[in-house]
Amino acid sequence: MVRTLAFAEMEAAKTREEKSYSADRSGRRGLLIASAPATAILLGLGSPACAQAIPWTTEEMASPWNAQKIFEPSSLPDLTDPDNREEVPPEDMPVKKRQQPGYEPVGIRAGSWMFNPALISGGFYDSNVFSSGTTKRADAAAVFEPALRAHTLWDRHGIDLKLNTQSTVYNQNSSLDQTNASLKGNAWIDIAHDMALLTNFQIAHLNEGVGTLSAPTNAITPTPYNLLSGDITLRKQFNRLTTSIGFRTDSYDFGSAQAQDGTVINQDGRDGQLYSLHSRIDYAFSSALGWFGGVEGNQRDIRGIPGHTLDSHGYRALSGFTIGLGNLVTGEFGAGYVQQRFDDPTIGTVEGPSYRARLTWRPTPLLDIHFNAEQIVTQTSDTSATGVLANALQLGLDYELRRNVIVSLAGGYETDRFFGQQRKDRVTTSDARVKYLTNRFSSISAYYRYTARDSDVAVFSYDKHLVGLNVTAQF
Repeated sequence: MVRTLAFAEMEAAKTREEKSYSADRSGRRGLLIASAPATAILLGLGSPACAQAIPWTTEEMASPWNAQKIFEPSSLPDLTDPDNREEVPPEDMPVKKRQQPGYEPVGIRAGSWMFNPALISGGFYDSNVFSSGTTKRADAAAVFEPALRAHTLWDRHGIDLKLNTQSTVYNQNSSLDQTNASLKGNAWIDIAHDMALLTNFQIAHLNEGVGTLSAPTNAITPTPYNLLSGDITLRKQFNRLTTSIGFRTDSYDFGSAQAQDGTVINQDGRDGQLYSLHSRIDYAFSSALGWFGGVEGNQRDIRGIPGHTLDSHGYRALSGFTIGLGNLVTGEFGAGYVQQRFDDPTIGTVEGPSYRARLTWRPTPLLDIHFNAEQIVTQTSDTSATGVLANALQLGLDYELRRNVIVSLAGGYETDRFFGQQRKDRVTTSDARVKYLTNRFSSISAYYRYTARDSDVAVFSYDKHLVGLNVTAQF
């Protein structure tokens, strides 16, 4: 089946908002690129319902974090006098990020460090655990996930770390059991009041879930892999003009999966390294309108299978505008060009105009409505190598039913066009979630997700329902 590689995502934790505001107060915060990537490398993280090349996300990133993701959403700077700025109240924060008084975690302070332990336990029911259109099998699974976050409280510079493990145990299909472990970190060094060095890393042992978009065909066990990634970026501000340049690398080492007939599915062909050099420039006309331009060059050294290497090189470039009409409308719209040249002549070159758009509308302080449109290019590997051009439209909302009850609804439609084989897929998804904060020490979340993939190649078509419940204990 399809295999997709991806950059590891940075954790969007509370510290981002705290540090963003701190940067505002010190006058260090500049305009961020609010652009839209045209091409990205994605990695399925083993979610039982993951089917898209472009995952659903409404996560907003704030300064300076997205300096390391030049095509990720960003916000316009606050150009008012730093001495006259006031702290952003909870009702002006995004619904899913705001922390109401009395529901924020307490934490354990040790000197200049703050530690936040958490434990998530729960379970889910999956109507089609193998994501198959011919062999549908339902099962229930239990999930256990302890986590620990540690971050500094320094006035300048900072370190933010998160360590977590996640174990999933199935009731009837024990071959699907898996355990993930990950250590993520990011740090920033204020070289000067208008210059910062930003870094992040991830060391992880993860599993790619059976039946996901990137999993091997006929596998009955998850595919384990080790991930090592890192990024370093230098960011410089010149009044309303902000620039950055950085380098990123990701290394993947895949294990083997087991097929239905008991044979071993070797996934060594997916091992490899990804390198990228990225740069951006942006200018704030005002606190409501900005311009950005970004470019990224990449080299992908992927082993592939005999006769079908997945090595490639390419670039992506976008330019567009950022808008910020107070708390009512925020977003960015970008257009540009993407090109990825594969060494395998059966894939060739995937190139052409590209786009990305993200918009958030807040008609009331209790409701956030999100719209995303995006195109990416990636590569896959199964019994043959191919490239994929994915286009997606996504619409969702977050509603604060009560101060401690958040309701989220989302829907998406994606088309995946495959190069190197006659195949085109259409993916429809819907998602509903409710989160209830009992107090600052615990919360309960319930969710439902539906996924349907309609493929020109019938063996890849399927649909599935996923219903789950999680209980979180935190401090």
